[in-house]
Amino acid sequence: MDSAVSLLLLLSDKKMAYHKVNADQRAQGHSPYLDNDELQATALDLEWDMEKELEEPGFDHFRLDSAAQHHLGNSQSPDLDLEPIQPSSSPKGRFQRLQEDPDYISHYTRQAPKSNRCSFFRILKVFCTALILFIFGVVIGYYARKKCPSPPTSQEPNNPQIYHEILKEIKAENIQRIYRDLLEFPRGDDDADLAVKIQGQWRSQGLEDVRLVNYSVLLDLPGPASNTVTLQSSGECFYPSGQQCSTDPKTLHSPDLLYSYAAYSAKGTLEAELVDVQYGTMEDLIRVQAITNVTKKIALLKLGQSPLLYKLSLLEGAGFGGVLVYTDPCDLPKTADLADKAFMVSLNSGGDPSTPGYASIDGSYRQNRLNLTTLLVQPISALLARKLVSIPEDTAQRDRCTPLHLPAAGKKTISLTIQSVTTFKTISNVIGYLKGAVFPDRYVIIGSHHSSLQGYGGQGWASSTAVTTALLQALMAEVRRGWRPDRTLLFCSWGGTALGNVGSYEWAEDLRSVLQRNVVAYISLHNPVTGNSTLRPVASPSLQQLAAESQSFNCVEKARCPGYNVSSVQIQGDADYFINHLGVPATQFSYEDIKASENSSFLSEALFPVPATKTEELDPSFSLHETIAKLTGQVTLQIATAPVLPFNALDIALEVQNSLKGDEAGVPQLLAVASRLRDTAELFQSDEMRPANDPQERAPVRVRMLNDVLQGLEKSFLLQQAPPGLYRNILYRLDDRTSQFSVLLEALEHCKLHQSNETVQAALSEVLNSINSAQVYFKAGLDVFETALAGKK
Repeated sequence: MDSAVSLLLLLSDKKMAYHKVNADQRAQGHSPYLDNDELQATALDLEWDMEKELEEPGFDHFRLDSAAQHHLGNSQSPDLDLEPIQPSSSPKGRFQRLQEDPDYISHYTRQAPKSNRCSFFRILKVFCTALILFIFGVVIGYYARKKCPSPPTSQEPNNPQIYHEILKEIKAENIQRIYRDLLEFPRGDDDADLAVKIQGQWRSQGLEDVRLVNYSVLLDLPGPASNTVTLQSSGECFYPSGQQCSTDPKTLHSPDLLYSYAAYSAKGTLEAELVDVQYGTMEDLIRVQAITNVTKKIALLKLGQSPLLYKLSLLEGAGFGGVLVYTDPCDLPKTADLADKAFMVSLNSGGDPSTPGYASIDGSYRQNRLNLTTLLVQPISALLARKLVSIPEDTAQRDRCTPLHLPAAGKKTISLTIQSVTTFKTISNVIGYLKGAVFPDRYVIIGSHHSSLQGYGGQGWASSTAVTTALLQALMAEVRRGWRPDRTLLFCSWGGTALGNVGSYEWAEDLRSVLQRNVVAYISLHNPVTGNSTLRPVASPSLQQLAAESQSFNCVEKARCPGYNVSSVQIQGDADYFINHLGVPATQFSYEDIKASENSSFLSEALFPVPATKTEELDPSFSLHETIAKLTGQVTLQIATAPVLPFNALDIALEVQNSLKGDEAGVPQLLAVASRLRDTAELFQSDEMRPANDPQERAPVRVRMLNDVLQGLEKSFLLQQAPPGLYRNILYRLDDRTSQFSVLLEALEHCKLHQSNETVQAALSEVLNSINSAQVYFKAGLDVFETALAGKK
């Protein structure tokens, strides 16, 4: 024990001696009295002693005071302040201070044994090197980015900001420029050259996949001379416009005379008594048949109230041999000056008559159907109708609205000559594809047309095509910035529309199996602006809510779209096949004139010769065209980009219930199945639609299953067969005046004429089965989801 204590004391004395030597050296510099060996031993001992001290925690922060940063050998100051360093005290004392004051260590850091001058040059060297490398890197990065630009960043398709950017690109002046460019294009006898021009326009906008699809079809066109009506009593001969027949070659070959005809009418000459049947309703036929035999006679028929094809089927069934069709001036808008003009109508319910139900492709069997009715049908002007009923032609009488009636006293016998000709011609459709990014196998079709007959029907085709092209232009501008719709957009310009939607029917029949599976919706741009009084939105029940919401965003003049009233009524144009044969939800926006009377429905079936300036007179600034384009664009974007299709199942059920109000026969059974349909639709809407619209519950498989169900909502409401002129899709009413199912209304009217209840019972059965089929379809959709969810659990 004593020896250990002595050893410790000896070591302590030795350390103190080392520290003293170190202190002396600091004060005096190099000592000549120390030899080299002792100096080396002392330095080694001091180094070992300092290493032991530095091994203590936190000592890395120890630093000398600024006064101790000078070289020891060069220090000549006798009053050098070394108090903070405590050189004469032992390391033990320094550690004790650290234990007593933990913050003490923070005042010190290890000093590098380098001179300030050397450190400065080294720092400057490192800084300059780093600066040069940085500048070099910036230069390389700039030129690399310039030569290889980064690809555009993908954008979220279903983004309201994207909608706004696209719709902002649609401008009235662009639509006007496209419209005028189309009118200036020289046209031949067919639309092939115009179709090629439209194809070029769409490709110039950046749409790469634009196809020209041609079909050889049977068309009924004007003959070499105009049709005529001759009064047997006086021998006076009249053209359909009311102008007296002439031998002048210019008059004989005038387009206004040649194209006043009924396409696909029977041909020949019929001399018979003229019978006034007014609007050709069931009541009118009952009244006429009660006073005369109508067999092989010629009916004087007013256009309006119901479809022309339906009324002609009644007249043909009653035994008439011919029909003169005219529009009563009282039913025309007050702004229309059409009393002295004849018009053109088509008796074709749709497609190529020589290939009914199948496409007119090479090798198809062609049926011999030169006419689609046994009636000789001829449209005439109201002016000629006045002459036939012997009304004086004074100006005051012509300006006043007086409904036309054939006097009961005295018979009028006329001779009617029809000489149109049927021939096979090629029609062209333009189909452009903008492929979807998520669901490329699901199609949203935007349909316009480029078919016209020498100005008959006005310049609606040019308005239709201009609006479609402007919408395409706005979409492609966003596509170039990296955006794409979820679903594929098909831009279609149809040929042969005026003669019975021939182009759209043939294309759809050609691709029927694909379209049945893939088409999601049809957006119609048939005739965007036919008036400037009111906005008229039409949509199938599942799209009514979307159409109404779109108006609130895009209506330019709020006074022109009050109430946002959207109806499901029959419309003209190429939407026909998609609504009635595929059960595809459809919508259409257009500006029209206010109807003059309740009989004004279906007057749009008449195609009047309209001056080329008429459209610009109705909409000189093209602001109405811009509104239609933006409304159409808004709906198109919603359907094409929404993860879940914006279709409303409950609105379909409500429409069905509303259509059953007021029916006398079969109400209990129909109301019961309609009630079950509503209950199932409500359950479907709450259990499936709402969760799927929540992004957190939007599983891709679930969304795809739900969209497949929504896509087929309206297919259950297609009848196997409907009366001529009436929609097979029973969800569409005849017009705004009626609320019941059109097929039931027709059956009840038919019962009045034939005193038979069979037609009513058959119609009730078809409607009942359609509603029940829809309810089963909704229920099956719910069952599929429940099974899928159960399997997942």
